[in-house]
Amino acid sequence: MNKGELIAFVQKELDETKAGAERCVNAVIDGIKKGVKKDKSVQVVGFGTFSIRKRAARTGRNPQTGETIKIKASKSVAFKPSKTFKDMV
Repeated sequence: MNKGELIAFVQKELDETKAGAERCVNAVIDGIKKGVKKDKSVQVVGFGTFSIRKRAARTGRNPQTGETIKIKASKSVAFKPSKTFKDMV
């Protein structure tokens, strides 16, 4: 399912216009983004938790040349599904 299909699903479930459904989906996505940025995690009970994971600096290899390179530390967003969600799938 992509974003367009999700909007169509919300539109059907809420008996809403396509524009209204798109605003709803965008509001939820924006809320998750802002929550993760501000609080470092967003927990949706029965669905899962979005959180920031830190990756340490490390060394790697350039696959073309085999040369050793330094990879900077970085942050990434991770999703951990809830037990209810995992059991459903």
